[in-house]
Amino acid sequence: MKYCLVVDDSAVIRKVARRILEGLQFRIAEAEDGARAIDACKGEMPDAVLLDWNMPIMDGYEFLRTLRQMPGGKRPKVVFCTTENDIAHIARAMHAGADEYIMKPFDKEIVASKFHQVGLL
Repeated sequence: MKYCLVVDDSAVIRKVARRILEGLQFRIAEAEDGARAIDACKGEMPDAVLLDWNMPIMDGYEFLRTLRQMPGGKRPKVVFCTTENDIAHIARAMHAGADEYIMKPFDKEIVASKFHQVGLL
């Protein structure tokens, strides 16, 4: 079973993502900010990260830059979630090492499609 880390400061978004991803046969861990997500990755590197971009303490950009520098940190497929539809914002995330992005709000079909595109399903 593949392991996905859901990183979002919203408990509601984490709960929705957990339900969707468990339905897609993923084992799930959650973190409410990038710093806690880095700690989780130090414990066990995930196969996938569903990553919010705007969070307190450590945002998605800083998390992603830190993750990609860690031993094994290039392996996880990172799909970031955003409410921003600005091309420059999306390009910055992709340049930082994101594999794909999802606009919020999202549903099971969108998550499954993006996870399929990056080779997780």
